[in-house]
Amino acid sequence: MADKSASGPSRTLTAFTLAMINVAAVVSLKNLPIMAEYGWAMIFYYCLAAFAMFIPTALVSAELATAWPKTGGVYIWVREAFGTPNGFLAVWLQWVNNIPYFPSILAFLAVALAFTFIPDWQADRYFALAVVLIATWGLTLMNFRGMKLSGLISSVGVIAGTLVPGVLLVVLAVAWLASGHANELPFVASELIPPVDSLSQIVLAAGVLLAFAGMEMSAVHAREVKNPQRDYPKAIFLSALIILAVSVAGSLAIAVAVPKEKLGLVTGIFESFDVMFTGFGIGWMTEIVAFLIAIGVIATVSTWIIGPSKGLFATAADGELPPTYQKLNKHHVPRNVLILQASVVSIVAIIVFVFMPSVEAAFWILTALTAQVYLLMYVIMFVAAIKLRYSRPDVARPYRVPGGNLGMWLIAGVGALAGIAGIVLGFVPPAGMTVSIVFYEAFLIGGLAIIILIPYVVHRLRKPSWVDTDEEAQL
Repeated sequence: MADKSASGPSRTLTAFTLAMINVAAVVSLKNLPIMAEYGWAMIFYYCLAAFAMFIPTALVSAELATAWPKTGGVYIWVREAFGTPNGFLAVWLQWVNNIPYFPSILAFLAVALAFTFIPDWQADRYFALAVVLIATWGLTLMNFRGMKLSGLISSVGVIAGTLVPGVLLVVLAVAWLASGHANELPFVASELIPPVDSLSQIVLAAGVLLAFAGMEMSAVHAREVKNPQRDYPKAIFLSALIILAVSVAGSLAIAVAVPKEKLGLVTGIFESFDVMFTGFGIGWMTEIVAFLIAIGVIATVSTWIIGPSKGLFATAADGELPPTYQKLNKHHVPRNVLILQASVVSIVAIIVFVFMPSVEAAFWILTALTAQVYLLMYVIMFVAAIKLRYSRPDVARPYRVPGGNLGMWLIAGVGALAGIAGIVLGFVPPAGMTVSIVFYEAFLIGGLAIIILIPYVVHRLRKPSWVDTDEEAQL
C-alpha cells in the first residue's frame, strides 16, 4: 500500500517551471544536425511534425489536464474513456518508453563527455555503457528528493544546457554569414518541398513526428502546480513557442554554416560548433559548449525519470501495481517504481551495448523502438480525447480544444492517424543500418509484442488486496 507517512504533495511548481520541464522533456540538440542535413526541406518536415503531432498534442493535453487535473496524466484520461486496463496500457507505454530511450539519449551524453574530456572514447561502447549506468542511477537517486529538486534540475539544466547553446548556435551562424564565410544553404525555393520519390524520404517524414514528443508528460505534475487550470495551458503555450524556435532556428543555423558531409549522426551538434568556433579562431570553446550540452541531457533524463514514473504510480489506487510499488517516500516520490525503472534500463543497456555491433547501431534501433512505443500511446490518448467529449460532456473544461466536437475530431484525428502512420513506417530500417534486417525487424516486433502484453498480464494477475483506498496517500 502507499506509505501512510507520506503527506500530500505541496504546490511548488510555477507556470515557468512547468514550461521548462516541457522544454527539457521535448527539445534535444542532438536532433538538430539530423534535420539540418535536409536543407530547406527541414521547414516542410518541421511543419509536418508541428501540425500532425505537436499542435494536436499540446491542445489535447491542455484540455485533458485542466479537465482532470488529478495527478496521473494519460492514465487518468484513458481510464475515464476506456476503463482501467486500457488506461494502464497507455501509461505503461509512456513509462516503458524510457527503457530504450534512456540508453539512447545517455549514449549521446557519453559522446558529449568524451568530446569534452577524452576525444578518443567517443565511439567506445564500454565508456558509453558506464555513462549510461552511472547517470541512470545517479539521477534516480537525485529524484528521490522530490519535485522541488527535480524541477530545479530541469529549469537550470534546460537553460544552461539547451537554451544557451541553442541561442549561441544561431548567433554564431549569423556572425558566420556576416563575416563573409561561405553559405552552405543558399536559398532555392524548389527545395522547400522535399521529393517523395523514395521510401527513405517517407520514413523521415514519419520519424520526425516525434521531434516534438513529450508535451503531455508534464500533466503528471498537475497537483503540484500552484493553479493548474490557469498555469498548465500557459506553460504549454510558452514551452511550445520556445521548442519551435530552438528547433527550427538551430537546424537552420547548422545548415548554413556546416557542410552536410561533416555532420555525424551522434556527434553532429559538436562538429557544428567546432566548425564555427574554429572558423573564428576560438576552437577551444567547443569543449565548453559540449559540457553545457551534457548538462542539458542530464536535465532531460531527470525530467523523464520522474514524470512517467509518477504517471505509472497513479495506477496504484486502482490496484494495477503490486503493493511493493505503491510506496511513497517522505518526499512523495514512488521510490520503488524508480528503482525498478533504473534496474530494467541497466539490464537493457548492458545487453545492447555489449551485443550490438556499434554504438551508432544501438542508437538507431533503440530510437526506432522508442518511437513506435510512444506513438502507440499517442494514438490511444487522441482517441480517448474524442471519446471523452461524448461520454463525459459534464466535466468542466477550463481550456477546450477550439471548434467544438468537430474541432476535437479534426485535431485529435490528425494526431491519431499520424501516429499510426509513424508506427507502420517505423519498421522500415534507415539507410546505412549496420545490423541485419532480420534482427532489426525481430527486435522491433518482439519488443512491441512483449511491451503491449505485460500490462494486460499484470492486470489479470492483480489481487483485491492491491487496491489502495487511502485517498490521502495518493499522488
